[in-house]
Amino acid sequence: MNWLKQQVANVAGTQEPIYGPSAIQSVEKQAEATSYTELQPQDLKWTAMESTSVETQTFYLIADNGHIGMAQVIYSIRTTSQFNTKIFYPDRTKPSLWTSDALDSCGFDERMLSFYADGCAVTLSEDATSYSVKSAVNESSVVNLTVSRIAPGFQVGSNGTSYFGTDPQHPWGSMRHCFWPRCHVEGSIITKDGELDFKGGGLFIHALQGMKPHHAAAKWNFANFQSPTYSAVMMEFTTPPSYGSTVVNVGGIAIDGKVIYAGAANSARHTETKIDPDTEWPEPIAARFIWDGKSEAGKMVKAELAGALDPRLDKIDVMEKVPGFVKTLVGGVVGTKPYIYQSTTKRKLKKGFFSQKRLSSHDAICNYVGAGFHLGSAGF
Repeated sequence: MNWLKQQVANVAGTQEPIYGPSAIQSVEKQAEATSYTELQPQDLKWTAMESTSVETQTFYLIADNGHIGMAQVIYSIRTTSQFNTKIFYPDRTKPSLWTSDALDSCGFDERMLSFYADGCAVTLSEDATSYSVKSAVNESSVVNLTVSRIAPGFQVGSNGTSYFGTDPQHPWGSMRHCFWPRCHVEGSIITKDGELDFKGGGLFIHALQGMKPHHAAAKWNFANFQSPTYSAVMMEFTTPPSYGSTVVNVGGIAIDGKVIYAGAANSARHTETKIDPDTEWPEPIAARFIWDGKSEAGKMVKAELAGALDPRLDKIDVMEKVPGFVKTLVGGVVGTKPYIYQSTTKRKLKKGFFSQKRLSSHDAICNYVGAGFHLGSAGF
């Protein structure tokens, strides 16, 4: 009967019934036995589900010259896909640039490791250490980038996936994230105002929401820290009340050539907020992200990224910006008001290694990029 109710909610696009927290099998359970696994080439395959889902590959870019950017492919249900770019200019000298374009004739290579469409290609190298990201689908944002990992990729637990459903053996939905936490970026994005060099650092995330997005998550927090020495990433979502408002948090810390820690024992908190008069949502103006766990050698690792956020870079009306096919997935939800608040600031990552008789700590200063994703009262 629960399965039938869930299918009705899928078709109608409505809020799901209350199943309770037992209806989500969080990746945190996997992490209790296996904190994380390093990614192998097969872990980077596109799933390309034929049922309701949203799958993305997102490249976050922090250029040495101060530009911050994003390039992203969104794939959903067979041949529906979109290519998005976002550019923030140093010191807010210009308004941010956003482009989003539907893709035609999309598909994958035989190994399902590379994505192709007319005027767009995201190609994994033969040795699975770099992606070529090219797009000429929008003359306002012509992308030609190479993103190379300089630390191992990871997924939390054995497969990076949380499962949804009242029968753990037959889940009806899923949420998965896998990361290249520390990357080197070469290349550029050509805009109508000229070519922007994006040489610098970066982060790559492959994500799959194997169900309607508003059924899987009602709130998000995200942090991406890049410095000359350390990288740290955290992705947190909170389920709708249907699944007990369960918090799932995955993340890790890396240096060149090594993952220092990755796991699910992390936390993200807005330590100070103010009411946004336009949306009536509590906008974060200070935050604290904590990574907490053990290194591969069994030493305790704890890191903190905390403090006031600089004035936001952007406030994104999700229903205005998302592709039409994603709107269709949530179109039956009445009163949905999802927004993303995005900030960047220079911040110290305080990090310590603990053993029985020794403590050493390391600080780094770099750009911090975060987003608080607040969703509407309808449960999206």
